[in-house]
Amino acid sequence: QVQLVESGGGLVQPGGSLRLSCAASGFTFSSYAMSWYRQAPGKERELVALIEIFGGGRNYADSVKGRFTISRDNAENTVYLQMDSLKPEDTAVYYCNARLARSEYWGRGTQVTVSS
Repeated sequence: QVQLVESGGGLVQPGGSLRLSCAASGFTFSSYAMSWYRQAPGKERELVALIEIFGGGRNYADSVKGRFTISRDNAENTVYLQMDSLKPEDTAVYYCNARLARSEYWGRGTQVTVSS
């Protein structure tokens, strides 16, 4: 059974940091590109960051470049999103995504709220 389980969300003040984790199981993690998406209330889901299968290629949304870092541990079947210098506009539900050709899986999301 395929599972993507996100953790690490919560309430943080502006300027603070959070580290999200996504634990994967039920598929060959190392063969899949992994991404983090987010969806704020009333907005469409958007791509935040992507990391290729061996971690060599990483892409970020312009809004998070220089503040967020995506990484993966293929031995632990886990992908991370380090979020620094958080802003109120980063508030959203963050989702983990795994993709290989037409095969795609989603986690259930973790809430991140940036507020003073």
